Parts: sequence; structure tokens; C-alpha cells
Amino acid sequence: MVPGYGGGALTDLPDSLLAALGMRAPNALAIEPAERVCLFLVDGLGAELLRAHADAAPFLAGLRSRTLNAGFPATTVTSLCSLGTGLTPGEHGMLGLMLAVPGAGHLFNCLRWTLPGGHVMDPDEWQPAETVYERATLAGIDSVYVAPAQFEGTGLTRAVYRGVRYVAAETADERVARVHEAMRRRPAHVTVYYGDLDAAGHMTGWGSEEWLRQLGVVDGMAQRIAEGLPPGSALYVTADHGMVNVGEKVDAESVPELTRGVALLGGEARARHVYAEPGAGDQVLEAWRGVFAGKAWVASREEAVESGWFGPRVRDAWLERIGDVVAVPYTDLAITAPTNHPVEAVFTGYHGSLTAAEQNVPLLEVRT
Repeated sequence: MVPGYGGGALTDLPDSLLAALGMRAPNALAIEPAERVCLFLVDGLGAELLRAHADAAPFLAGLRSRTLNAGFPATTVTSLCSLGTGLTPGEHGMLGLMLAVPGAGHLFNCLRWTLPGGHVMDPDEWQPAETVYERATLAGIDSVYVAPAQFEGTGLTRAVYRGVRYVAAETADERVARVHEAMRRRPAHVTVYYGDLDAAGHMTGWGSEEWLRQLGVVDGMAQRIAEGLPPGSALYVTADHGMVNVGEKVDAESVPELTRGVALLGGEARARHVYAEPGAGDQVLEAWRGVFAGKAWVASREEAVESGWFGPRVRDAWLERIGDVVAVPYTDLAITAPTNHPVEAVFTGYHGSLTAAEQNVPLLEVRT
């Protein structure tokens, strides 16, 4: 199974938005020109999830809608970098949540931007590609990013949003107000982020009472942003991934067949990067395929790359970031690691895999 890169992928959106503002950029999504563009990025708002609960989001459900493919893995760090660069994961190198640092013998958390032992990862080194925000700035467009203050100046923000003017805003009301202020400029390129829907889905499951409450918040934000747009504006609402609620969990740290020959267990519960000890790759591949037969796609690094999971091409420099074995559940299975990742192990909702519920994200449009 291969993500649908090109002509309907999340990677097509950044260039298409810049093209709408008059920049010379590919416009695969055929987005119409606008003097001001706002992208409302809702963490975890899968297209399948929104369709299932359209009654809880009447404003969003009534908008012109297309469906995009998030790419693999369907996780925040990967999708944010795809949106920030317009590149596939194989090109930008943010290939999962927890990745091995080649030659270092340890994992790097690309979301928290943390390494063991107090070591520091340079964002410009880990993700050196030019961002769409840097390109916009060079073209005289003031790119604004509206999000909570806690993310300002982080390694992940630097890696994926280089070139933005960061505007801190905490509450939903504050974010709407900051968007309206930024959209008064001409031209305007504004991104606003909301992450609480994803958090609710992880802890209580998508479709839960708390998740539905957060969906209502998102719906209200989108409506208020739209109502305050000046003439000649466009609002696009999209997401980084969807989500599934799991019914089965396998603790990969306690099953002997899953630990034998394994040096590091990276990725996340629905998109595992398994790094083998030297010479143990074939053994690990066979064991993981045996345990998860009928429940997960289990591929070698070479098979995953050749199948296009990370895009048409993976840069040679990024190959060793990918596990020797990649395990991707397609049933309601989570492959957990409670010792090293205790919070993730108790989640209800997960994402990362190649299923439609995790891959498909909406592209909703309002124009004034």
C-alpha cells in the first residue's frame, strides 16, 4: 500500500497556497488566486472522522471539501514538515516520531526534540531543506504562525517553520483574534494551529464526549475566522493525520520473539521503526512478520523504501534513520513499549499507519 503522493497529497498544499498568493510555485491542487490566505491546521482532524461526526461540526461539514493524503507515517512531526517544506518524508528526513540517530546508538524524539544524555540536535542539520515560509519571506510575503507560546523557539518549530513570524496565542479566542489581525495585511500568509482535538483523541478516543467537545471548538473557531476575513481572502482547513481507536495492544518489550536481535525500538505504536543488532536484520524481520501475520504490514527497510511508503525517493543521507524493519498495523492493533513510552501505552486513539482513517485528511475551503 502506497500513500498517494502528488495530485492530492498534503505535500501539494504548501506550494499551491504560495501559488495562490502570486508566487511562481507548482499548483497541483489548482487553488485559485487570493490576496490573503489562512491555513487552519487542526491536529488529528481526519477526513473519515469528520464525516462520521458531521453533525458535531455543522460549519465545517457545509464547506467545499476535498480529501488529501497525509503521507507515511501519518504523524505530526512528519506531516508538519511536509507542510513546512512541500517535500515528501523521504526528501525532508522527518521519517517518524522516534528515529535512530545514525551511528549514535540511541533514539531522537522528533516531537519533543530531545536526546538522551543532554545532547542537543541542531534543527538546521536534522532538517536542512528550505521551508515555504523562507521562500515566502524572500518574495516579500510576511508569513505568520499563530500557536501557543510553549512551541515558540523549539527545535521542531525551527525545523519545520523557519522563516515565520511567530505570534503566540493561548486560547481559541486569542488565536482567532490574532489571525484576524494578521489577515489585515496584503498579501497575507497565515497559519494557525490547534492541537487539543488530537490530545482528546489520544486519551479518550475519537468520537468520545471530550473529542466531540473539541470538535465543536474547532468548528466554532473556523466559523469565527471565516466571518472575520476581509474581502479577497481564502481560508483552508486541513489536518496532519487522522486516528483510529485500538482494541488490541501488544507490548513489544515483553514478547521474546519481538525483542530478540532488536537494538532500538523507535517510531510509534502504529508505525514502528525496529532497529536490529548487527547481522540480525533478517531474523528480526522474520520474527516480527510471524507475530503480526494478518495484523500488520511488516517490511524491511529496502522493501518500505522501494514500495514508496516515504515518497518516490528517500535521500541516501536519511536511509539509516529508517528501521531495519518497519511494522505498520492495519487492524485495530497498537504495538506498544510501556517501559520506554509509558504515556503512549495507555492511549485509546492512535495514528501513524497507512489506513484510510489515519491517512485521509480534509481540505476545506472558504473564500470571501
